[in-house]
Amino acid sequence: MTTTAPSDVRPDPPESSGDRSLAEFGYRQELHRSLGRYASFAAGFSFISVLTTVFQFFAFGYAFGGPVFFWTWPAVLVGQLAVAACFAELAARYPISGAIYQWSSRLSNLSFGWFAGWIMVIGQIVVVAAAALALQMVLPAIWSGFQLVGSDPAPTSPDGAANAAVLGVILLVLTTLVNVIDNRVMSMINRIGVTAEIIGAVLIIVLLLTHSERSPGITFHTGQGSTGLFGALMVGSFMAAYVMIGFDSAGEMSEETHNPRRTAPRTILTALGAAGLLGGLIVFGGLLAAPSLTDGRLGVDGLSYVLTSSLGDGVGRALLADVVVAIAVATLAIQTAACRMLFSMARDHQLPFSRRLCAVNPRTGMPSAPALVVGVLAAALLLLNFASPDAFLAIGTTCIVMLYLAYAMVTGPLLVRRLRGQFTADGTDESGAPLFSLGRWGVPVNAIALVYGLFMTVNLAWPRAAVYDPAGGHWYFQWFTLLFLLVTLGFGFLYRAVRAQRGHSVPDPTLAVALPEPTR
Repeated sequence: MTTTAPSDVRPDPPESSGDRSLAEFGYRQELHRSLGRYASFAAGFSFISVLTTVFQFFAFGYAFGGPVFFWTWPAVLVGQLAVAACFAELAARYPISGAIYQWSSRLSNLSFGWFAGWIMVIGQIVVVAAAALALQMVLPAIWSGFQLVGSDPAPTSPDGAANAAVLGVILLVLTTLVNVIDNRVMSMINRIGVTAEIIGAVLIIVLLLTHSERSPGITFHTGQGSTGLFGALMVGSFMAAYVMIGFDSAGEMSEETHNPRRTAPRTILTALGAAGLLGGLIVFGGLLAAPSLTDGRLGVDGLSYVLTSSLGDGVGRALLADVVVAIAVATLAIQTAACRMLFSMARDHQLPFSRRLCAVNPRTGMPSAPALVVGVLAAALLLLNFASPDAFLAIGTTCIVMLYLAYAMVTGPLLVRRLRGQFTADGTDESGAPLFSLGRWGVPVNAIALVYGLFMTVNLAWPRAAVYDPAGGHWYFQWFTLLFLLVTLGFGFLYRAVRAQRGHSVPDPTLAVALPEPTR
């Protein structure tokens, strides 16, 4: 008995419209084109994974912002919808794996695009590690036996931080294996997991709202110990900023999607829209249903505490089990997106060991080497948790900053092209309909996307001691995000300098022929 829907996974046709579209950019079809619309939606939704990220960062947002941090959610959603709208236009015109790298290269130049891809793929690897750490927020709450190290499950404690690393490494072994097996297996797990996550999210929302303890007016309160409304919102926005990233994964999977020019733009927007609606309602319901807003537990244990306390151990733990599924699927999806970025850059000979990294197994349709690289590097990052519990937040914030900066390296050049009149709505998708376009709204939406992205990048990276090094004595965690970014850029410049010295500075011809706007 199969669980695969015929409409979502179909045999590859001899030469689909997606294959011909890829050939226009100078590439040949190597990845298996087997994903339908729901599978494409699942790729973006599972990267966002509201159950994973809301449960992971709710306690942090509440601890710093109090109930008013809820309003950062719609603010971030509006900003990211502007970014997603720009990405939807680009996904229709450049349906290629390695979306951020490919889009930035074609909108600016190959060097700028390379750094966008480099920052993005390093950021994705950090996101993989951060997502795997989320298991600590739910597994010990389901059963104390999941606390394999020490006795204190709080992720801010030494025991909790170490246990989070152990659980995370175990999960990474499993996701790496799936990312090597077959893209149909990966897609099936992704779709089943996303379906379970959506059902679980709806149940959580309904149960939280029906167990409300207070009125919605509580969302206008700043909470105890707040340093002011503006400061509370700036730090409280970290949760929403962390949740609503990765919707571009539908574009990352374009080379494996049927009719990508038509499908990817829509699934980018629907994935973010669905996640934004469900996540906002979960945060809202959690604030209304929490047994207490002043006992300190909501700022430490977060939503896990709300579910088990308000809904009872049985129902609460059953819903937390669904969160575990969401975390596993999210980690898998993020790792897959990072693998496609490595594959795309390596295919253009833009990375060390490119020949190995771009090799695709003809039987599975999967590039195996990138999966191993991402898994090993993410696991290495998890070891920071053994050094200090503060690594949990440092890793989480760093990955957001990296992705936000990479996004800005796409929306920035895109805005320049619009202002110069070099970005048009010409062309049709696979159905013969005009390509997705913002039309006359392109410039204002693009400008909002860029300004919002740069503002949030600075906000997230700002080295606040109270946020990143609350206990003191770990200056490197306070400056971790900026240091990590500088090291990433430093290695990038060093690598490109060595390439140039060895005479490898000539751009790959497959990229060069694709720089002009595509026509159909």
